[in-house]
Amino acid sequence: MPDRYIAHLDMDAFYASVELLRYPQLRGQPLVIGGRRRIAPPAGQAFARLRDYTGRGVITTATYEARAYGVHSGMGLMKAAKLAPDTWLLPADFEQYRRYSRMFKEAVRTIAPLVEDRGIDEIYIDLTELIGDDGWGRAREVALQLQTAVREATGLSCSLGITPNKLLSKIASELDKPGGITLIAQEDIEERIWPLAARKINGIGPKANAKLQALGINTIGELATADAALLVKHFGKNYAAWLADAAHGRDERVVKIHSEPKSISRETTFEDDLHPVRDRERLSQIFTDLCMRVADDLKRKGVLGKTIGLKLRYDNFKTVTRDRTIEAPTGDAKVIRRAAGECLKRVPLDRRIRLLGVRVGALSKPGAVVAQKATMPPREPSLFDDA
Repeated sequence: MPDRYIAHLDMDAFYASVELLRYPQLRGQPLVIGGRRRIAPPAGQAFARLRDYTGRGVITTATYEARAYGVHSGMGLMKAAKLAPDTWLLPADFEQYRRYSRMFKEAVRTIAPLVEDRGIDEIYIDLTELIGDDGWGRAREVALQLQTAVREATGLSCSLGITPNKLLSKIASELDKPGGITLIAQEDIEERIWPLAARKINGIGPKANAKLQALGINTIGELATADAALLVKHFGKNYAAWLADAAHGRDERVVKIHSEPKSISRETTFEDDLHPVRDRERLSQIFTDLCMRVADDLKRKGVLGKTIGLKLRYDNFKTVTRDRTIEAPTGDAKVIRRAAGECLKRVPLDRRIRLLGVRVGALSKPGAVVAQKATMPPREPSLFDDA
């Protein structure tokens, strides 16, 4: 393949950084974002601290000052409170984060339009045509331009990795955070990539990493020089081949400018397990709200869906899902709720509920189907019907 310049842009501690724009007095202090509700701070205190929290929420993100205490995203807030009790705690504000997400992506596209959206706080950018034959010096100039554009548009910092492919760029963007620019050419792989832990490769999860460690393979370099037959024996032919390619920095995936969603879903995990009978009214309201939010997401993306799904997780962590396909695609919250309610009749409701989710799949554009009014399932009472 010809030389490519692929960037991975990752916002630095994105949610926390957005909150620091709103509360600059917390800048430079340990702060985590998380939980499902706002915790009232003690009298005389403007914000809650981790030690004030009770529940089983998790950290969504943490400032770098908080990370110094060993707390990180995905960690339970109660566990984090033991490590860093004086760390400030703020609830998540996803509407605000989505607004800043749109702002930074629009700023990037004014300079480099070939963008693959990978989530609220990260994107891939194909810079090959923009850099041309000018090489890595020009790559650094473009990276600085992108950082400046993002900072001027949002007041936030970001880190970039620029390499010949997406796999390497994802790794590179993490190496010099926050506010870093990391350039890695193919000839730099042995020096810059091979000393890193194998788990740094996106696609090597905890189970695969544990298996690699059991084989004495801890770094990417050790994976690159591992016996092919050994990898095939323990991981299978296809995954073993991918492991070898990844360790050598080989990745031919292109930056996908447009990606159509296959489904749209919303779910929520409760602070406390809810009883399907005693907490019926509260569950009903949450159920309705999820359906309305899914309907809003469908409208915003300009799609309809035919397959309505329900997801429940019980207090024993068992998860069940049910789907129902309706006659015509819909984006109507009432239709979605009615169909999801029909799915609800097909699951046991004999345990407390930890998580509730609603999904709409089999998506299509309104003009791609014969225009017809969505047919609601027959009206039958559901346990979560509004009281």
